[in-house]
Amino acid sequence: MNPLYMIFGPVVLAALVGIFFKEDFLVKIISLVLFVSMLIWSVSMLDTASINSFSLLGTYIHCNLIPIDLTLQVDRLSAVMLILTFLLLILVTLSSWNIKSSAYFALLIMFAGPITGVFLSTNLIWFFIFWELTLIPMFFLIGIWGAEGRIYASIKFFLYTHFASMLILLAFFLIYKQSGIMDISMIKESMLATPALIWWLMFIGFAVKMPIFPFHTWLPDAHVQAPAPISVLLAGVLLKMGAYAMIRFAIIMMPQTAEKYSYIILILGLITLFYAGFNALYERHIKKMVAYSSISHMGLVAVAISTVTYAGLSASLFEMIAHALVISPLFLIAGLLHERTGSWYMKDMGGLMQKAPFISTVFVLASLAALGLPGTVGFIGELSILIASIQKYGLWLAVIAIGSIIGAGYLIWTLRRVIYGEISDSVKTSNFRICKTRVFALLIFALLIIIFGLFPSILFDIIDPAFQAFNHTGGAL
Repeated sequence: MNPLYMIFGPVVLAALVGIFFKEDFLVKIISLVLFVSMLIWSVSMLDTASINSFSLLGTYIHCNLIPIDLTLQVDRLSAVMLILTFLLLILVTLSSWNIKSSAYFALLIMFAGPITGVFLSTNLIWFFIFWELTLIPMFFLIGIWGAEGRIYASIKFFLYTHFASMLILLAFFLIYKQSGIMDISMIKESMLATPALIWWLMFIGFAVKMPIFPFHTWLPDAHVQAPAPISVLLAGVLLKMGAYAMIRFAIIMMPQTAEKYSYIILILGLITLFYAGFNALYERHIKKMVAYSSISHMGLVAVAISTVTYAGLSASLFEMIAHALVISPLFLIAGLLHERTGSWYMKDMGGLMQKAPFISTVFVLASLAALGLPGTVGFIGELSILIASIQKYGLWLAVIAIGSIIGAGYLIWTLRRVIYGEISDSVKTSNFRICKTRVFALLIFALLIIIFGLFPSILFDIIDPAFQAFNHTGGAL
């Protein structure tokens, strides 16, 4: 299938749906069919993707004056990110079934186009265009369907990430000025006369999107104000865009410079891990607690990336997937609890297990996975990062295990206040029955948390080839 259809098709379809379709049920079915089709196509990309380099899908939109050919290529890293993205979009659609707005689902469809372009485009300008276009649907999804402070949160989200994008754009122009090349598959660090400045511009730009300390302040507001399914997209896709781009540009494309400044990434990753963890421990607002937990886990990803090694990069990608699978049900259930009890605070949510055993069981499972319980995907992610970090930096990096202890503190304390204990008045009087599509979405998350925890080789067999060339050459793909 022509990959252009997967990028521009959803944008056109979103416009048609938004203009001509007013029946929200029909739009839900259209979006679900689209995302399932795109997931199947993404899985097929695993066979198309070359293990050692990019596989060319096609070159479009030629221009003789400026090098803005739309070159679409795929490798294992981009294929894995596409699969994760469309899996989450399916589950987000199912989790949003109670939202009666065709415009909401039209924006989800619109988001699918540019995010595909982000992971497939190897031309720097087109990558930047798609990178920026992902902001538009997210801005409106937060700003229209969010909570009370949605306008402030959506504007803050847009301004922070847009400013970071300007740094990225400047880095891309410097790359072109120094190398005369706009295609990342052809750029080597040796071609760049001033790689340090370029590296720092890209690092800061992508660090804002991840986000890691001190560039994280936009995320708690965005998470708290966004509808719960959109928080899943923020944590599972938008944050992973930042980590993906940091791996793709700041590490694989410029490994020597990345090695030189690896301690900077390491220190910021450790600060993010502990700072966000302590904030989560302090929080009484359930969605803010989950938001800070999410940021803390991205600190772990940054630590893994800082190793600039095959093992570390493989561990970081595994943890990115694990984080998406674990944090998503926590956000969905936190949003559901607010929807039913009318409160964001844990003191109003005690004794949930007595009233909603299914929801409580999934919340307990996801929480235990987030703190790294053996047998869950969260444990494998944290363990692989711990091993890769100690191999690179020495035994002192075992300090990151303290992050798991802090995580155990705030998550077990949350379970004590929300799931167990005496049933609160708001829980006692609330109805926690949910539609079958939301039950199905939570079940899928729960099953994947267990399956990839018990059989991590399923994921590692797919992930490891993404960095095979890096393992052999230590340089750009």
